[in-house]
Amino acid sequence: MSRRLALPVVVLCTVGLLAALALPFAHVAPNRLLSGEARSPHAWMLALAWVMLAAASWERWPRGVSVACTAVFAVALPWLLANDASLWLATARATTRVQAGAGFWTMWLSAGLLLLDRLRAWRPAWRVTTWAAVAGVTVVSAGMGRFDDVAVVREFHAQHDAFVDALLIHLRLSASTLLIALVIGAPLGFQAWRARRAGGALVGVLAFLQTVPSLALFALLIGPFAWLARQWPALGALGFGGTGAAPAVFALVLYALLPVVRYTMTGLDAVPADTREAARGLGMTRWQLLARVQLPLGWPVLLAGLRIVAVQTIGLAAVAALIGAGGLGRFVFLGIGQGATDMVLLGTLAIIGLALAVDLLFQGLLAWTERRA
Repeated sequence: MSRRLALPVVVLCTVGLLAALALPFAHVAPNRLLSGEARSPHAWMLALAWVMLAAASWERWPRGVSVACTAVFAVALPWLLANDASLWLATARATTRVQAGAGFWTMWLSAGLLLLDRLRAWRPAWRVTTWAAVAGVTVVSAGMGRFDDVAVVREFHAQHDAFVDALLIHLRLSASTLLIALVIGAPLGFQAWRARRAGGALVGVLAFLQTVPSLALFALLIGPFAWLARQWPALGALGFGGTGAAPAVFALVLYALLPVVRYTMTGLDAVPADTREAARGLGMTRWQLLARVQLPLGWPVLLAGLRIVAVQTIGLAAVAALIGAGGLGRFVFLGIGQGATDMVLLGTLAIIGLALAVDLLFQGLLAWTERRA
């Protein structure tokens, strides 16, 4: 293994080692609104684990050894926190909460990034399988109630119905945005690819829209959408107004159009000119050439673009909660307003988990597409 390839291992293991020794693993708080006492009962054991992970990655062992050790460590960290929480809460008051500390989050993030680096040389199908296994073990453990004593899981149980509603709204906002952006953006990308000069102007306009901060764009749309609802009351009766889902989806579509148009153009460009000429020589019409040659050959590029749009939309949809569109961002902003860290974490972790799940889904589709090609 070369020194260059080992650099991410050195950096991530050093960060994890320092987090184990210097940062608190957990906090024990009297309730959900107060900060608590920092505790790190396994500092030296976790530091030794990071040294062993580094050794497993540096030695000339098969890469599978490093991947397996890192995956087990990433799964074991939440189990260790849950075990500590159960022990501490056994003799504490009912309102006491055990929150994950900065050391836990830093080590968990470092373990995830280390696993990502270790999997980099593997085929996409194996990468997806490994991540699915890690996520599956964690989700099954949570479903069995293994993490019920951790503060953020307690918050989830307390907010269960509201959380499910917010998750469904977040999924609806994201799916609607992706569908509308694809329906509008793909034809625009095709026209931009055919007429390069006009296409450059279109891409420039869409790129300008990307520079507008999301919060400012949401706020700018409140006035025009409220005016439309006043002018046509039928729209207001359908839920169309200055706040809510309509301006949120409109703004999210504006942000999603640029990557859809660009990746459509790149996908169409991915087909060699000789191949297009040969298809025309066989008598194919423009639409036959598009449907039978350009779209199948450019599909992996288009799929990569949709993956970026989907992940970006899930993240941006959190801001839509500020204009009454709902979604998981509601927990983030409510938690900030109330000073409830657990509520902020509940919304944030759900958004991150949703984005990672969608990314994993698109990576799986991409791997399946490349395997069939």
